[in-house]
Amino acid sequence: MNREFWIIALIAFVNSLSLTILIPIIYLYGKQFGLNDFQTSVLFAIYSLAQFLATPIIGKLSDRFGRKPLLIISLLGTVLANFIAGTATTATVLFLARLLDGITGGNNSVAQAIISDVTNRENRAKAFGIFGAAFGLGFILGPAISLLAQNISLGASFLVSGGIALVALLITIFFLPETLKSKADASHNIFDLGLGNLITGIFMPKLGILLIINFFIGTTFTIFTYAFQPYFINVLGQNSQSLTLMFIMFGGLGLLMQTQGILILTRKFNLLFNSLVQPIINTLISLNAKPEEQGTALGLNSSYLSISNAFGPVIAGMMINQSNPTTYGHPLYLAGVLTFVVLLLALFTRKRYAVKINQNSSMS
Repeated sequence: MNREFWIIALIAFVNSLSLTILIPIIYLYGKQFGLNDFQTSVLFAIYSLAQFLATPIIGKLSDRFGRKPLLIISLLGTVLANFIAGTATTATVLFLARLLDGITGGNNSVAQAIISDVTNRENRAKAFGIFGAAFGLGFILGPAISLLAQNISLGASFLVSGGIALVALLITIFFLPETLKSKADASHNIFDLGLGNLITGIFMPKLGILLIINFFIGTTFTIFTYAFQPYFINVLGQNSQSLTLMFIMFGGLGLLMQTQGILILTRKFNLLFNSLVQPIINTLISLNAKPEEQGTALGLNSSYLSISNAFGPVIAGMMINQSNPTTYGHPLYLAGVLTFVVLLLALFTRKRYAVKINQNSSMS
């Protein structure tokens, strides 16, 4: 792995810290503004919905103008949005801040495109694995930092998140070189920013099925991630600190699976587990896309993941009836069933997205 890769891995780690600081506190922060459970689910969803629309545009622009300027714009948006959210005095301002963060929130797809730029096909799976592990490490340390910030206030967590995003922005500006070697041709239509790909993407050979799988993975994950919070707080009678500790535990288990567990499982169940791991899906999409279309393809992937992240909380929020505590568990049951459905989908469609790395090996 070259210098550019380790720089983007560091940026991914810092960016994941900024993101995961917020996960344990958004629900309770929304409650401080008088939002009910459904409204807090919309607070989760508005960020992802904006990402869904903006990410393919950012991905296509990064193919056309370069990775670095688009990554700078994305990170700058995160910095501004989190500082606005942390100092918000009304729910309207809070919603607008989350909307701004989503509109400029294509930094993860641009980072993935950079990895595609600086690695060859043989090393790309390993590169995305390291990238995923760096992101996973943030899922441990981010909630831990959030736990400290909560001693000041829940809003302070947004301010700390914005400060950490600022660090990632400075690293990008001063240390990350431009990695795009072959820019995509400019469109004759200035309004052709890739939104049409949101529809055509699912019909792309090999890429389409991966987008669908990732959509269902994201929906299932965010149904659980959102629903667990009101269940933990309202049914189990816990507080924000204990909730944050649970997310630290989740992050630790996730990192362990990415760095050790998957290696063990794939030796025995290679065809199955490879198809379900997020870094592997990113790798498969990257390997099936042309070099000049990496940003577009990975932007599409992030976009479909974003819209799934918008659906998940709203589905969970609609299933919850605050006057009936037993309903807080219903989204968790749904998440479990959907996880099994995605498992079967990935298993039975694996031949449709397999790619050959070289003549002697292949990835499924």
